[in-house]
Order: sequence, then C-alpha cells, then structure tokens
Amino acid sequence: MIEKGTLIIISGPSGSGKGTVVERLIDSMAYSLSISATTRRPRDYEKEGVHYFFKSVDEFKNMIENDELLEWAEFCGNYYGTPKEYVMGRLNEGKNVILEIEVLGASQVKEIFPEAVTVFLIPPDKEELKKRLIGRGTEDCETIEKRIKRASEEIELLPNYDYVVINDEVENAVERINCIVKASKFESRRYIEKIKDFK
Repeated sequence: MIEKGTLIIISGPSGSGKGTVVERLIDSMAYSLSISATTRRPRDYEKEGVHYFFKSVDEFKNMIENDELLEWAEFCGNYYGTPKEYVMGRLNEGKNVILEIEVLGASQVKEIFPEAVTVFLIPPDKEELKKRLIGRGTEDCETIEKRIKRASEEIELLPNYDYVVINDEVENAVERINCIVKASKFESRRYIEKIKDFK
C-alpha cells in the first residue's frame, strides 16, 4: 500500500526567497509542485499542464461552482486557483506536494485540508529583506517600500502557521523544511486507522 504524500503550504513575504527554496526542494525529486489553473493567456514558453492549466473564464467559474478548487483568487483581471483533482492525485501517488501561495490562499486551503503542513518562510530580519528586494533591481523605491509594508502585515499572520523557517541560507532553509516534512509523517493523525487493529 502506498503511503499518502504530505501537502506542504509555503508562504512568506516577497523577498523571503520562497521561489529559490521551492526550486531546490523540487530539484531534490522528493516533492511535486502543484500546478495552478489560470484564465490568463499563456506566455510563449509556457505549456499546458506543465506551467499552468489554462482555462477560459467560463471554465474557471464552473470549477468554482463545482467546488473543484482548494483555493482561488482574482488578480489583475485574471483568475488563479489550485485544482483539487491534481493535488489529490499526486498525494494519493505518495508524492509530497508543495503549494507556494499567499497567506489568504493558505488559510483557504487549511480550512478545506486541515492536515496540510503550513510553513512560513521569513528572512533573518527587516534589513535583510530590504537588501534582497533592492538586490533584485527590478522595482523602484516606492514599490520596495510597499512590499516591506506588506511583509509586516503578512508576518502578523505568522501564528496561523504550523512552522516558521528562517531563510538565512537557502541550503539551511531546505534542510529545515525537509526535517519538518519527515517529522509530519509521524503525526498521530496518520495512525488513527492503523491503531483500530489494536482495539
């Protein structure tokens, strides 16, 4: 019998290094990245079922109505969401599935899927966060300040998460998340069915 995989939700403010950490976890082959559905048009390099599941607005709204999404949101005129069927399929194959989503989406998923393991990734301190955002070289000072303000708001929700990982070095953060996932395999809830044999 295949042991069911673990659903891991990773959130954190912009500049926390989520993308890099998730990339390393996926490279290790022990994890599968959830693929989102979206109504935005595909970019030239994007492939259906690899980068996204591309949907029309009507198709996406049908998914909402039929309760086929773990979470969804509208952003800049497009819909984005996490298809239940894809995630459940991977978990049932024994794969650990990572959802890299914002705090609002994370709370939606946790309501539907309380056994999900939630991890909040943060940089060592505010100065490091600012340094990373500036280091990207992709945004002006006003946008960076908005992101720092938004980070402070998101960090207020940190107590809603099961675990906090400080991303001081990428390899350290990856190892900490690996340890969390390994430990989650021994949570008592996973053994409720098995212990019935002892009664």
